[in-house]
Amino acid sequence: MDYADSDRRIPAPLAVKILIAGGFGVGKSTMVGAVSEFAPLRTEEYLTSVSVGVDDLEGVREKSTTTVAFDFGRITINRDLVVYLFGTPGQERFWFMWDDLVHGALGAVVLVDTRRLDISFASIDFFESRGIPFVVGVNCFDGIRDRTEQEIRAALDLDAQVPLVFCDARDRGAGRDALVILVEHIMGGRN
Repeated sequence: MDYADSDRRIPAPLAVKILIAGGFGVGKSTMVGAVSEFAPLRTEEYLTSVSVGVDDLEGVREKSTTTVAFDFGRITINRDLVVYLFGTPGQERFWFMWDDLVHGALGAVVLVDTRRLDISFASIDFFESRGIPFVVGVNCFDGIRDRTEQEIRAALDLDAQVPLVFCDARDRGAGRDALVILVEHIMGGRN
């Protein structure tokens, strides 16, 4: 290799970090998997009898695995821009991971499940208290919208400036749209 031509090196792409956050069983791993350009890295373990009484399976009885550290995916926008996605663990016993995962993040999509809105408060509080821009993605399982935007905003005591988007975490286009709304929100400078 001729090092004299070092000025011809291809510059590394700009890397952007975004978190996909929320409570236990709201669809974070699913969303990362739906939008990532490759099969995401997952740190999932099977739920066992040890989690009985620890993990509340109300509303997600069919759930058999859980994220214990994070999920990781990537979206290459072009040769100059790459988006790295980190899905957070949802159970309270793994929340300590969030403090590390949030470093360097530009913002987050906080997924919520209208059947269990109470598990969303801690996620929203986390980003609000740190001044990190976020949007709320209402995961409409099977396309079911059982609450209006106004009902959800009131239940979550959500600031009017925080975007709320209805989506299906399994759908690549819906996940992409939530990420685009987050980027627009960040660029608009609103928290």
